[in-house]
This record gives sequence, structure tokens and C-alpha cells, in this order.
Amino acid sequence: MQQRTSPSIIDHFTELEDPRIDRHKRHSLIDIIVLTVCAVISGAETWEDIEDYGRYKEEWLTRFLALPNGIPSHDTIRRLFVRLDPDALQQCFLSWIHAIREVTDGDVVALDGKTLRRSADAATGKSPLHMISAWGAANGMVLGQVKTADHSNEITAIPTLLDLLQIKGAIVTIDAAGCQTDIAEKIRKKKADYVLAVKANQGTLLEDAQFAFAEVEQHDLEDGWVDSHKTVDKGHGRIEIRDYYHTDAIAWSRRIKDFPGARSFGMVRSTRIIGEKRTTETRYYISSLSMNAKQFGHAVRTHWSVENNLHWTLDMTFREDDSRMRTGYSAENFAMMRRLALSLVKRDTQSKRSLKRRRKICGYDNTYLERLLFNSDTQIARRPLL
Repeated sequence: MQQRTSPSIIDHFTELEDPRIDRHKRHSLIDIIVLTVCAVISGAETWEDIEDYGRYKEEWLTRFLALPNGIPSHDTIRRLFVRLDPDALQQCFLSWIHAIREVTDGDVVALDGKTLRRSADAATGKSPLHMISAWGAANGMVLGQVKTADHSNEITAIPTLLDLLQIKGAIVTIDAAGCQTDIAEKIRKKKADYVLAVKANQGTLLEDAQFAFAEVEQHDLEDGWVDSHKTVDKGHGRIEIRDYYHTDAIAWSRRIKDFPGARSFGMVRSTRIIGEKRTTETRYYISSLSMNAKQFGHAVRTHWSVENNLHWTLDMTFREDDSRMRTGYSAENFAMMRRLALSLVKRDTQSKRSLKRRRKICGYDNTYLERLLFNSDTQIARRPLL
């Protein structure tokens, strides 16, 4: 049987167009890209950090990079990322992601936005960068990202992001901004299911969802018109009880029929108890899933977790909110490098260390970094020592 060849990161970035003038190219594009990936995985947060990492790791880097003129300066690295087409960089990233990860039936893909707070520039009137990312929860990988002008433009950016993704068989979850008929239609055309949050932005639809579960208030579940599931979590001095309800008895709702493939309403009642204090919150959803409250609950909880597993990690472990990269495309491109690095570190499912510790160990131990780069599914094609 022929052995499967692992996809090479280098192979997927070789088609990237170099924006630099030929006579100024002392360092190859792919060398700078791979150097940056390795440095960011190992804790680099600035252009100077990347140069310093390269100089201390130059001997090791020459095992798989050409580096004909040594390590590029931080100014050279910065100028490249300021000019590099972020859409082209994203296509290379997606090519690599698609080669190493295949969405399987039931995988949850959460779409959610995040603002890079310090990417704003008051002097030029530049607004902070807002990114929508697709998070593959099963593998802990970013599957794609799209820039928007601000949070209010997520509605127009989500379809663009969906066009980039391979999501056949997945369950796509989006907050209330994505509860739009055209978004539901696009998800279904890509042969995926959806769970979309419903809030006041969809007034009559929200009223229908609330009416659908009115009898739940009276605990009238005997007729089997609704499926239910409960989870209880305890820890850190608090108790969280979540009751999930899901029904496909929706034939009466005219509004839900506007959403292609919609088959059910969902409701989540979350109760948090801390000491003597009890708070309760109720949320409503529409879905293309049939009546299965446990599967519905898993999709909803997974979407909530994107805040911790992606956004919080980017801020606390990768310090994304502290980054002051603003010029040209630098903020958007470096955001992609962070997400690529996060995806690589997350794939070490054997380690019980925190992501922060794993990144530090990458900086200390070339062998461990090689495990992340050259594991059974991922490798950087090695070149002869030059």
C-alpha cells in the first residue's frame, strides 16, 4: 500500500505572490513566512521578536529553509506583511487547512466576530480591525477568517466567509447577526446544517419561537411535541443548570418558513447559582436539525465555548488585543499568523500543558516544535543543509 504523503506547509504557500520589487528581494518570501510561523508559535509578538528568534535559531532553521542571506531584519519582515495581499495569504492558509482537516458529519463550526482593539489609528481615522473567524471545534482549528469594517457589517461578511469554507455535513452556529434567510440558504446549499440564535433583530420570528415553547412554562411535555435535555455543571463555587428544548412542531409558523431548510425551534434556559444568588436567562434558536435536544445543546454550548477556546486564547496567550500593528495589511496578516500558530499548537492533543507553556517550550526545544510542524499530518518539507 502506498504511504500517504503528509501535506507540506511550504507547498501550500509557494503560490503566494510576492509584492516586493525584484531588485529588493534579498530574502525569499517562503523563508519569511515560515520563519514568522515558527516565531509566533514560540511566543513572538512583534517584528523585532521574529528577527531575534530567527537569529538565535538560524542554525536549526537552515535545515529546511534556504536563507541565502541569513535572517531578514525586522524592517524587512514588517514591510512584507504591510504589503502582502491578505486574501492571497488566506487562500494559502485555507489550502493547508483543507489538506489536513476534513469536516465530518456533526462537526460544529462556530462563526463569531472579534475586534482587535489596538489596531485603530486615531491619527489617520482608521477604525479597529474586526475579524469574523470560523472555528472548527472538534479539532480546535481556525478554518478561515474575513475582515469587516466593524461589528455591524458581520451580516455582509458572513456569506463571504461561508464561500471559503468546506463544511459539508457540519453544523454551523452563528449568533443573532447571522440569523438571515440568505445565510441559512447558503449553509444549506453547502450541504450543512445550522443553528442560528434569534433575538429582537428578528421580531416576529422571535415571537414565534417564544410561542412555540409557551407550554414549557407549564411543564406540559406529555404529548411528546418537544425533546428535552439537561446538563448540570458544578465548580468554582457555582452551579450552572442548562435545560435544552427542541421541537419540530413548526408547521403553524409562517415566519420560519422563510428560512430555507428550517425544521425546528430551540430554547435554552440557563440558571446560574452562586451562593444565595440565582439568575436565569432564556435564549431562542432556529435550526435545520430534526428534533434532538442533546445534539442541539451540544451545538449551542460549543458556540459559547468559542469565546474561551479562540477569542480569550488569542487575547491572553497571543496578546492580540495589545498588538499595535496598524500599517497597511499588517494587522490582518499577523492575525492570520496567530490563528495558524494557534491551530498548530492546538493539534497537540497529547499534551496536558497549557497553550502558554506549550508555546514557551517551542521556543526552548526545537524537538518539540518539530513535533508540531512535522507530526503525522503536518510537515515542512526539509531541504539539504545549505
